[in-house]
Amino acid sequence: MLSPEMTRILRALHTDAGPGLDAACVSLLGMDHLAVSLVVDGEITEHLWSSGSVGASFEDLQFTLGQGPGPDALRAGQATVEPDVAALGTVRWPLLVPAMAHLPIEAMFCLPLALGGITVGVLTALRASPGPMSGQEMDDALGLAAALTLQFLGGAGTGFATWVDAQPNGELHRAVVHQATGMLSVRLALPLGEALLRLRAYAYSHDRSIIEAAEDVVSRRLRLDNDRPEPESPKETKG
Repeated sequence: MLSPEMTRILRALHTDAGPGLDAACVSLLGMDHLAVSLVVDGEITEHLWSSGSVGASFEDLQFTLGQGPGPDALRAGQATVEPDVAALGTVRWPLLVPAMAHLPIEAMFCLPLALGGITVGVLTALRASPGPMSGQEMDDALGLAAALTLQFLGGAGTGFATWVDAQPNGELHRAVVHQATGMLSVRLALPLGEALLRLRAYAYSHDRSIIEAAEDVVSRRLRLDNDRPEPESPKETKG
């Protein structure tokens, strides 16, 4: 059963004109950070909102590495929880765990935004101390995930377009990644999924963010068929 506080938050989510979540959501769920990501193509997601920089950094790490509780929740269509990151080891997510060591995250809870067989995104909840959610916190988190699912499916309150409009320049956070993926798909004659894997592999192996790598692809400073910078055009000489 939803708590009275979450009922109020969901009512505001339904009626308010602006995007994002009430700041009270974070503490009500016993968390330190929340983030919302939306599916844009298959298992490719877009980071749509976070309560702070830690959530945004964690989402970008998962996206770059292609692994973590968020991608697992998306693939399985069910919640993926890890209440004690320190005890996790590196077997389950061998790339993510060492890469996130600098972030103050000791517990992770990812809930799919799903209705029937349709999954539209993931709600991620992060805490700086280990331990499971209480029963009430999980009930409230599931209720929030259900409300967000309806909102993004166009059934309640503001929709996806309003959340996008609130992004800097009215663009998706990873718009340049999607553009670079499309360019690589054409240039290398690869399906979009494989083109994204090529971009992810380059970013990881060169210790760069995937957004930085994508910007270089779009500006033609980088070719991933050989991982070398795009050669500059020779300058014209005046006679």
